Amino acid sequence: MRIPYDVPKIHMYSRIRKSPYFYASERHGVQSYTVCNRMYHPRHYDDMITEYWKLVRDVTLWDVGVERQVEIAGPDALTLANMLTPRDLTKCAVGQNKFLLNTDVDGGVINNPVLLRLAEDCFWFSVADGDVLLWAKGVASQAGLDVRVSEPDVAPVQIQGPKSQALMRDLFGERVLDLKYYWSSEFELNGMNVVVGRTGYTGEVGYEIYLRNASRDATKLWDTLLEAGVPHDLAVIGPCQIRRVEAGILSYGSDIALDNNAYSDYAFLNPYEIGLGWTVDDQEADFVGKQALARIAEEGVSRKVVGVEIGGDPLIGYLDDYLPVTDGPQRTAKQIGQVSSAFWSPRLEKNIGFALVPTEQSENGTKLTVHTAARGEVDAVVVPRPFVDPKKETPKGLAAAGTSR
Repeated sequence: MRIPYDVPKIHMYSRIRKSPYFYASERHGVQSYTVCNRMYHPRHYDDMITEYWKLVRDVTLWDVGVERQVEIAGPDALTLANMLTPRDLTKCAVGQNKFLLNTDVDGGVINNPVLLRLAEDCFWFSVADGDVLLWAKGVASQAGLDVRVSEPDVAPVQIQGPKSQALMRDLFGERVLDLKYYWSSEFELNGMNVVVGRTGYTGEVGYEIYLRNASRDATKLWDTLLEAGVPHDLAVIGPCQIRRVEAGILSYGSDIALDNNAYSDYAFLNPYEIGLGWTVDDQEADFVGKQALARIAEEGVSRKVVGVEIGGDPLIGYLDDYLPVTDGPQRTAKQIGQVSSAFWSPRLEKNIGFALVPTEQSENGTKLTVHTAARGEVDAVVVPRPFVDPKKETPKGLAAAGTSR
């Protein structure tokens, strides 16, 4: 089935980097790409609703080599890593993963990576769409620390869906099932060295496999996963945007870094505006943005990202642009915010998404008006996020008690 919306051609040439899995994933009939971290990123191989059901019912394989790793290693690795985030990494054990934010001097979020602590003196920041490597190098160059900042030859894939644990057991044995949510460990697979983590860009049970020596072994890993996946109905898809919105996961570049549109004031959103104030730890160590975030926490914020249900016909496909949110349906209505992500949820049978609105319009139950080019004005209402499984019971799966992010 073809994707039910037009996709402009994207040129393939040397200026944009290819994932180590690019040619392996291309075999499955990629229908559309986007660009993330200056790399081609396969988005769809099939209709997005079909891919959604493959994810929530079976198990799926994603090429997420665009999650480029920033390695911080050396005697002062912990000091530098701690400077780059409001989270207190002195409380992060070896083998533990952390969802965190990178903030600038004004407290604005400049990335939302997952961190892996591989050793006492080695960290990986698995970054979203943004150049954390150059930023970390810049901070390190001024800090006078004994540390190395580099991009290792590592590329992840994701295994996501309710059958993922059965597939991973076939690949790695029973030990892989001992991994707790947001923990990782080293494994060997057919002569390949990998780090496996209990994380992912969905609200489903899932894993990320970080392949070392990826430029050499990517196709071998891909084919190994495909072969093992046959009994489990493994399907190759792109990151499922519908499911990540259901899970309340914000996308960096659209929901967080709203610096690419006319409505924004070109100031990055801060952790409190996006509902992730819990990632700002009370700690003695200094970090970039510490003073600004302390001031923001005391003064409060004037805008927030909220969950919304949007009326009208199903929103299939991607928003070409942000949808204006106004204070009423009249022609003279004033824009007060914008919808950054919105999709039809087949499970909820509703249009759901995220909107940036003034704090006074952010309470659950608040009525909004959203303007769309194709459908005109439609009603919307502020609702809690995540939209599905707010306690994340599904992705924790068989993990033991005491897990943390």
